[in-house]
Amino acid sequence: MNAEHETSPNRRLPREEVRRRLLAEAARVFAERGYADARIEDIAAGAGFTKGAVYSNFGGKQELFGAILGDSAETELAAVREEIRDTDDLPTLIGRVASLVARRIVEDDGRGHLGLEFAARAARDEPTREILTPMRRAQREGAARSIAEVAGRTGARPAVDLDQAALILHCLTNGLVNEHIADPEEIDAETVERALTTVLTCLLPLASGNDQSGSRSPT
Repeated sequence: MNAEHETSPNRRLPREEVRRRLLAEAARVFAERGYADARIEDIAAGAGFTKGAVYSNFGGKQELFGAILGDSAETELAAVREEIRDTDDLPTLIGRVASLVARRIVEDDGRGHLGLEFAARAARDEPTREILTPMRRAQREGAARSIAEVAGRTGARPAVDLDQAALILHCLTNGLVNEHIADPEEIDAETVERALTTVLTCLLPLASGNDQSGSRSPT
């Protein structure tokens, strides 16, 4: 069977569909078995392909693992942008984003565990770090763009520069994922949402003179 074909030899799938199926099956297998025990052959077979499809689309096991995390981050960023696009009210925006991210953190422990495992491997393995580093940078850049968009639409004036604000949010989110995994009863959705709301409110104070209540000017 050709690596890019479905089990049926008469139907050729678009490349994006092949990638989608491989990512979905890989996420399931990695979450179930962990990185070390997950096998490329099993992932490919579960998705309906030969292992050649994995290598032709992702290059190998490390790249596939990184692609799962990158895809999850892109999906979350798109969801955040969709959530904030129809209002210019800053407290509403902050509330929506905090609620959305909190739900994703507490409802998707599988991806959280994968992120922890990949980061732990990156600390000891240079090829893994070469995959993780640009992915994390892209995530922070996406966060910075979202912060800039919110500031421009609402009159907020970020308390720190955009890169610093993005780094703070990125680290906070990753930390909340870790804490929820370690202590889900204490670090529940409500606690996560409060933490995000507090930090977002501090990072995005309204500029002086804006007529929304509760605003303050950064020093």
